[in-house]
Amino acid sequence: MARADLITGNIWEEYSNKVIDRMSNPRYLGEFSEEDAKRKDAKLVVADFGSEACGDAVRLYWLVDPKTDRIIDARFKSFGCGTAIASSDVMAELTIGKTVDEAMKITNLDVEKALRDDPDKPAFPPQKMHCSVMAYDVIIEAASKYKGVDPKEIKNSEIVCECARVTKGEIEEIVRKHKVKTVEELQKYTDAGKYCKSCIKPGGHEERPIYLVDIIEQVNKQMEEELLLNQMKTEKFDEMTHLNKIKSIEKVLKEDVSTILAMDGGSVELVDARENENGEFEVLIKYFGTCSTCNAAMFTGYMIEKSLNERLDTDKIKVIQV
Repeated sequence: MARADLITGNIWEEYSNKVIDRMSNPRYLGEFSEEDAKRKDAKLVVADFGSEACGDAVRLYWLVDPKTDRIIDARFKSFGCGTAIASSDVMAELTIGKTVDEAMKITNLDVEKALRDDPDKPAFPPQKMHCSVMAYDVIIEAASKYKGVDPKEIKNSEIVCECARVTKGEIEEIVRKHKVKTVEELQKYTDAGKYCKSCIKPGGHEERPIYLVDIIEQVNKQMEEELLLNQMKTEKFDEMTHLNKIKSIEKVLKEDVSTILAMDGGSVELVDARENENGEFEVLIKYFGTCSTCNAAMFTGYMIEKSLNERLDTDKIKVIQV
């Protein structure tokens, strides 16, 4: 379900003790079902977000009180590195007890700061910052599902520069259109950040939920990921990123396998997916309903393995029941 970073030697020194602890002992790793929601008179919200470039993905589960919009409890699943696990674990914890609107104000900076041992020392290396950004993005995905709106509506309506009344959506559009890399380049096209300057980066006289430097960095990463996606459209399974392999497997399980199993009152769920030392892509599955007690489970597993390999044009997938 969750893969940890393979960190050795002095590299550990770049990680806070809180990050290392959350990697090894996540508090909120798990999931909720509709039955769990019914027992608590709550609405179940399930949201996914993944980074194509690094192969990390997170699934967030919320139980929300529909009368107050307050998040009663939260859990997550992570297909990603140890830093993604730690960030997702803290993200889930930070949302509990907040209303959905309050949770939407949690940023990647809040997540990273919550993982610090020393307030003045980053919790993990700069190249791992995308993991905390992913935690912020999945909150927006969950909030949009609960509210029944497009995630872009939530992100784009956020005012970033109060002085010039410039929204996040407007800044993102400028960055994309003009391929902006710095705040100085951005200010050729907008007044954002020209006045009190608090919105440019952390350290100004007024703390902001998100800063111009963050938006520029995020949009440029998104553009890189989109470029990779376009290049990936003709890729074979063996050439895909880890995240896209997972998405492809989930698609086959949903469209092909689950339909067949449902006819007999059963179902299957992807628990984890990983490459082993022999170059095989191990797909860990769990049966539910009649499938969980069926004597032919081994044959069903063979059928699923055969279906996945045929649909995805590979011979590397190995299905394992857990």
